[in-house]
Amino acid sequence: MSATELRAKDEQSLKAELIELRKQQFKLRMQYSMGQSTRNHEFSRIRKDIARIKTVLNEMSRA
Repeated sequence: MSATELRAKDEQSLKAELIELRKQQFKLRMQYSMGQSTRNHEFSRIRKDIARIKTVLNEMSRA
């Protein structure tokens, strides 16, 4: 998801998406620790998406 797409959304939907991404990150981390997941590339994708959302939320709060 790009930052321009995120900037078009409102604050509530961004917060909901942030919560959903954190849940996905937790599930993926648990699967990886139990040896069930082979999707290691998802770690960095989810982490970067979380950072993008937090950046846009910070921009909104400062504006």
